[in-house]
Amino acid sequence: MINYDKVPSPCYVLDESLLRKNLTLMKHVQEEAGVDIILAFKGFSMWSAFPMVREYLKGATASSLNEARLCYEEMKVKAHTYCVAYLEDEFDEILSLSSHITFNSLNQFHQFKDRVAGKASIGIRVNPERSDVETDLYNPSSPVSRLGMTAAHFKDGLPEGTEGLHFHVLCESTSQALEQVLAALEEKFGHILARVKWVNMGGGHLMTRKGYDVEHLIQLLKAFKQKWGVDIVLEPGSAAAWETGDLVTTVLDIVENGGQQTAIIDASFTCHMPDCLEMPYKPALVGAHKELQPGLPAYRIGGLSCLAGDYMDAYSFEKPLQIGDRLIFKDMIHYTMVKTTTFNGVPHPSIGIWEESDQFRLVKKFGYQDYKSRLS
Repeated sequence: MINYDKVPSPCYVLDESLLRKNLTLMKHVQEEAGVDIILAFKGFSMWSAFPMVREYLKGATASSLNEARLCYEEMKVKAHTYCVAYLEDEFDEILSLSSHITFNSLNQFHQFKDRVAGKASIGIRVNPERSDVETDLYNPSSPVSRLGMTAAHFKDGLPEGTEGLHFHVLCESTSQALEQVLAALEEKFGHILARVKWVNMGGGHLMTRKGYDVEHLIQLLKAFKQKWGVDIVLEPGSAAAWETGDLVTTVLDIVENGGQQTAIIDASFTCHMPDCLEMPYKPALVGAHKELQPGLPAYRIGGLSCLAGDYMDAYSFEKPLQIGDRLIFKDMIHYTMVKTTTFNGVPHPSIGIWEESDQFRLVKKFGYQDYKSRLS
C-alpha cells in the first residue's frame, strides 16, 4: 500500500504490486484462451514500467511513429501498428519498426501495400457497426465513422495480400459486449473471415475490473478461434493499469463565492485529468464522498489553470478542508498521463513508482524546459 507521506505533490504514483496483479490476470487469459495480449500505448505508456509488462504480455500496439519507436526501444519488440492515416515521409520507418501494419482504409491499403509486401503482415480495420459505448467521443462504430471500413466496401471480397482484420469498437467494456460485437462481425464480414490468418479485436476489454466475467471471455475467444481458424490479438490499455495508482495533490487555497467553497489544488483537471471532463466522470477521492452528504462540509475541487471550467463538482468531506491538506485522486494511471498538457504553463505532476519493496522511486520531475520545449 502506498505511503502518501513519502510521495511529493503533485505526483502520479504507480503501485507496482497492483500492476503485477493485473498483468498476472491478463497472462492467465492469454494462456488459457491461446491468444496474444499486447499493450495499447494510448491507454498506458509509462515506459519505466515496461520491464514488468514484458514479463507478461506479448508486445504492444502503436498508432504513430513515436509509439512504434517507443515499442521497439522500450518493449524490445516490433509493434502491431495501426494508424488512422500513414504519412508518406514516415511510412518506411514505421514499417521497419512493425511486425504488423493495419490500414484504416482501402485507399491507404492500395497506396502502401506494395512497400509492405514480405516485410510485415497486412491488416485492414473494419467497422462491425456494433458497440456498447454510449459516449459519442469514444464510440468508433457509427455507420459514418472515419475509423475502419464497413462491410459495404468488401462486396468483392478481401483485397489480395491482406492477412488480418482489425476492429476496435469497445471502451472499458464487458465480455458480453464483445460477444455481441463478434456476432455482428460474423454477420457482416463472415465471407472474408475465412480467408484471414489473424483477427485483432482491439482494446476496451476491461478484464481486470471487479466483476468482469473472465471465464466467459476465455471461452468466447477459444470458440471464435476454433470456428474460424485464426490467431487472435487483444490490445487493451486500461486493463493493464486499471486501479494501479493515483494522483497525489495538495490544497493551495479555499475560495468561497455565493455560498460555494472551492478547494484549489496544485494540479488541473484540464491539464492533468482531461478524461474527467471529456467522458465525463467524477473520480474517487480518498476520504471523500462523491455524492453530497447532508450535514457534511462540501467543496468543489478547482484546478490550477485559468480556464473557468477547470473544476470538479462538489464532494462531501468528513471534516472541513484546510490549506495544505492532501487530496488523493484514485485510479489516475490509465488514460491520464498519456493525455496531459502544459496548458497555461501549469507545472506537470511528477511521475513515480511505489515499488514492491515499499519504497518510493521518483521517475520523472518536470520543469520549465519541458514546458518550453513544446513551444517555439
